[in-house]
Amino acid sequence: MTLLMIDLDNTLIDRDAGFRAGLTALLAAHGHAADHADWIMPIDDRGYTPRPVVAQAIRERLDFDLTADELVDALYRGSRDNARLDPATADAIGRARGAGHRVVIVTNGPVEGQFGKIRNAGLDRLVDAWTISGAVGADKPDPAPFRAAAAAVDGSLEDAWMIGDRDDADILGAHRLGVPSVWLHLGRDWTAADYRPTHTADSIVEAIDHAANAPRLS
Repeated sequence: MTLLMIDLDNTLIDRDAGFRAGLTALLAAHGHAADHADWIMPIDDRGYTPRPVVAQAIRERLDFDLTADELVDALYRGSRDNARLDPATADAIGRARGAGHRVVIVTNGPVEGQFGKIRNAGLDRLVDAWTISGAVGADKPDPAPFRAAAAAVDGSLEDAWMIGDRDDADILGAHRLGVPSVWLHLGRDWTAADYRPTHTADSIVEAIDHAANAPRLS
C-alpha cells in the first residue's frame, strides 16, 4: 500500500476556474461587467494573495455595496461554491484506491473554506481522508500536515508520495521529509535549484497514475 498525498487547489480541482466563476457572478450581482475578472485574476495570483488584499484592490476600482469583510467572505464563498471535480480525476482516484492505495488530500487554508471545496467537488466521497492546515495549525511545507495525513489512515511517510502544483509548499515539504513527489507544472518551468520533484506531470490524472504505479523507492 502506498499513501498518495494530494494537494487540493489547482491540483485535484481547478481552483482558478471556480474562483473566476464565483467572481463573475459576484460582479454581475453588483452591476459590473464580467471582463473586470481579467484584471482581478492576476491580483488573485492563483489564490496566493490574501483575500483582504484582493478585496481591497477590487474596492479601490469598483463600487460594491459590501463592507470589506463582506467582500472577503463573498470571494471565499464564490471559490468554495464553484469547486468542481473533473470525472477523469475521479476515475484516477478510483483506480488508485482500487489498487489498494490510500488517497489523502493535504491542503493549506482555513477549514471551512477548504472542506467546503472538498464537499462541493464530491471528494469527501472519493478519498480516504483529508488534512487541512487550518486544523493542523501549520501550513505546508511544514512537516505537520504531511504527518497528519499519514496518521489519518494509519499509514507511513516511508511509503508515501506527494502530488501538488506548488514548488514552495508541496514539493519542498516532500523534499524535506524525503518523500518522492510529482509536480503538476501547469505550463510553468521548474526554477528552484536546490531541490526538484521526483517526476513532473502534465495533468493530475498522469500524476496520480504515475505515483500509484511507480516502483517502490528504497
